[in-house]
Amino acid sequence: MRKWPCRVVALMACLAGATAAPAADAPRKPNLVFILADDLGYGDLGCYGQQKIRTPNLDRLAVEGMRFTQFYSGAPVCAPARCTLLTGLHTGHAHIRDNGELPTEGQRPIPASTVTLAEVLKSAGYRTGIVGKWGLGGPGTEGEPNRQGFDHWFGYLCQREAHRYYPQHLWRNGEKVVLEKNLNGGRGQYSHDLVADEALRFLRDAAAGAKKQTPFFLYVAFTIPHVDLDAPDDAMQAYRGKWDEKPFPGDHYRAEANPRAAYAGMVSRMDRDVGRIMTTLKEVGLDDDTLVLFSSDNGPIDAGGSDPKFFGSAGGSRGLKGSLFEGGIRVPLLARWPGRVAAGSTSDFVGAFWDVLPTFAELAAAPIPADLRLDGLSFAPTLLGRGTQKAHDYLYWESPARQGAQAARLGDWKGVRLGVKRDAGARVQLFNLNEDAAESRDVAGDHPDVVARINRIMREGRTESTIFPLLSTK
Repeated sequence: MRKWPCRVVALMACLAGATAAPAADAPRKPNLVFILADDLGYGDLGCYGQQKIRTPNLDRLAVEGMRFTQFYSGAPVCAPARCTLLTGLHTGHAHIRDNGELPTEGQRPIPASTVTLAEVLKSAGYRTGIVGKWGLGGPGTEGEPNRQGFDHWFGYLCQREAHRYYPQHLWRNGEKVVLEKNLNGGRGQYSHDLVADEALRFLRDAAAGAKKQTPFFLYVAFTIPHVDLDAPDDAMQAYRGKWDEKPFPGDHYRAEANPRAAYAGMVSRMDRDVGRIMTTLKEVGLDDDTLVLFSSDNGPIDAGGSDPKFFGSAGGSRGLKGSLFEGGIRVPLLARWPGRVAAGSTSDFVGAFWDVLPTFAELAAAPIPADLRLDGLSFAPTLLGRGTQKAHDYLYWESPARQGAQAARLGDWKGVRLGVKRDAGARVQLFNLNEDAAESRDVAGDHPDVVARINRIMREGRTESTIFPLLSTK
């Protein structure tokens, strides 16, 4: 049984009295859907300039809603990015700051004391669900989704297991679901399809409650297009033979002979299922009452046969997954809410994953515990086109992987510092993103005042982690 933090218990008790008898004219709380791709680059969607891969449903989200051009993941790799999304904390304060593996199945868990986005929404009367990839705690740990505020859960607990699209098992609400092995030539069941179907079931089941003033939050954490490169034949049909292919060596990659077709087919498969989600919302009569956000957990990767250069997956930015340069952390963000989010609009709001919690909390009228420290701010004014949008003083990232790195953004300025595990005082590289979006010209020598401000943020805007230490003590 979930042991709720005292601050959440108090919040829920307060809300129970406050919401037991809503006023007749009280506005309906929006349903909230957050769809997250895995390793999808900023440039992998047609609405962000992609020319080779077909993404008509995601492009339609941009036409019918808002496209963000300066939005960031919380981290350059999977687990910490997801932690920042669910906690409202950047990687200088979040519990999970890198991919930390458990010896059996799963990754290092977030603690029971963590207050998650799901818990904040649940305390305000929301039904909560997650399907797809978790990566924040293995079986039986305190980090399991059902122990972190989610009423319903289906998918992969472990990121390593999620490298395989025909796994032996998935998980549903703490129970192992062993998958059939008699489909697709004996390979099994394509996990992405199972996850997408579960998302649709959740929406249909939640629809009855939503019509009775019980709103829902659904977090759809797709694994596409994370390696393995593996797509069903019907997903690859439009791309097979379209480009010159260099077979990728390795006996565990089904699509090793057609890696480009496989990658494109996977992205299109995900696009198809985003379309199915939108169609289902219309079918159950909740289209106008639901805000849908779509993003990716980090930049594209060049491993396992993926070819981000060929597809322009990073959108012309420097770096890939694992890097704190733009290609590793700048991600697409699309928002659609008919009648509330302006159709065909574009926003240059500079935000990051840790803004999602306060944004959803504001839209849901869900109080945040008074003692809960957040790094995020609400961008609801941008979404709704009303009020004054507060801007961040700065954005901050850190990555303990490899030799350690830090990054900070202040307005158009972006500072990146590498090798901080060797030297905590390593020099900052400085870029003006307005003039040099590719981060190709280090202008630190010309702006010592800006460098000094960034150095201060990198010292004082974080706390050291004993689990994921970053700075050298030398």
